[in-house]
Amino acid sequence: MEKLSFYDVKTKSKFDATEYTVKEKSGRFFAVTKSPKGTHECWRVLGKDQAAKLKKK
Repeated sequence: MEKLSFYDVKTKSKFDATEYTVKEKSGRFFAVTKSPKGTHECWRVLGKDQAAKLKKK
């Protein structure tokens, strides 16, 4: 998968991830991954075109 940057709100730090899932919620698309410094999830907003491209992979 393509490398994406995420921001962990709880630890206030940025990180890159290549393992994530693409989810749709209320018509918007998000990339979701586990935080490297905890058990919570980090969500990143995706554009419609980017989500369609990432879903194909």
